[in-house]
Amino acid sequence: MKQKRWRTVTLAVALAAMSSQYAMGQQKSGQDIDWMKELTSRITFNGYAQGGWSYQNMNGRETNSYNLKRTLLWAKARITDRWSFLFMHDFSSVVQEFYTDFRVTNDKSLSVRLGQFKHSYTMENPLSPTQLELIDVYSQAVLYLAGEGPDPLNGVNYGRDQGLMVYGDLFSDVLHYELALMSGQGINRKDNNNQKDFIAKLELRPFQGFRLVGSGYVGTGNAVGTAAWNPDIKVGDNYTRNRYSAGVEYKTRSYSAARFKEARPASVRAEWLGGKDGNVGSRGGYVTACIPVYDALDIVASGETFDRNTSVDGWDQTNMTLGVQYWFYKKCRLQLQYTRCLCGEKISSNDYNWLQAQVQVAF
Repeated sequence: MKQKRWRTVTLAVALAAMSSQYAMGQQKSGQDIDWMKELTSRITFNGYAQGGWSYQNMNGRETNSYNLKRTLLWAKARITDRWSFLFMHDFSSVVQEFYTDFRVTNDKSLSVRLGQFKHSYTMENPLSPTQLELIDVYSQAVLYLAGEGPDPLNGVNYGRDQGLMVYGDLFSDVLHYELALMSGQGINRKDNNNQKDFIAKLELRPFQGFRLVGSGYVGTGNAVGTAAWNPDIKVGDNYTRNRYSAGVEYKTRSYSAARFKEARPASVRAEWLGGKDGNVGSRGGYVTACIPVYDALDIVASGETFDRNTSVDGWDQTNMTLGVQYWFYKKCRLQLQYTRCLCGEKISSNDYNWLQAQVQVAF
């Protein structure tokens, strides 16, 4: 399996190099081409790793453990000025993304993406874990409703799916849109029904640093497992899977420069989400703030809540988080966070504490 994945990467790189030369109209002969320079100028590699330590006393049982959450590497090939290809693999998990982008118009008003990628639903889902403030990355509502975390009905898909998307920026970047037709079955899996899921997002940016975002998801799931809070859906059942979200974010102008990190803005982001799987409704939301206070040190605070079944008591959980992060080199940081988890009786027999530490190394 690993050999097959690396053959895919090698083939993609080779095709990108050959296609880029063809796209330039074969202006140079083979003897005149510096293939190494051509390759390095059009292929970029990025990656990051996140790992740390976690302590909990959930259900009266104390646990503490070290963890390696993510080790991602991706290659992006710029085939032409309009056409690119990306391949991403998580070495602690599975292949995450492989897609191609093509810009149709001369400006940024229309581009097309085809392949497996992060879908557009919610504000947080498309964001990289290297950008987000929480060590657990996404809020509970996003983890479940966007498929970022454990969804027993649809499996863990890391907020990704296979499909086709058109997107662009209009009116001098004031309006951003994304429209996608997706498989609905998640990553690295064949679709188990004939229905396709539709996702739409509109983002309004009236002035610098401020955005209003709304997104919706309409589709039909095919259950790969069962959920205790939704007992009517069985493995193999097709079920209605609809979602909505509305959010707002504001970032100040950058300040608080540090020796190894560019100046950072203060930010606050809030979003409310809801959805329905079959006859069971879910809803939740979050508010997260990050404030640079001195040199490369930030304070992070977040409050978030999620109810898995709005018709039955006991399936809700509210988390309150306070922490700090220190950027010791560009995209590299140390994080320490404390979370108080207030749980419904079906989630945990007691409210519990959660202490996490993490180091992020990225390039």
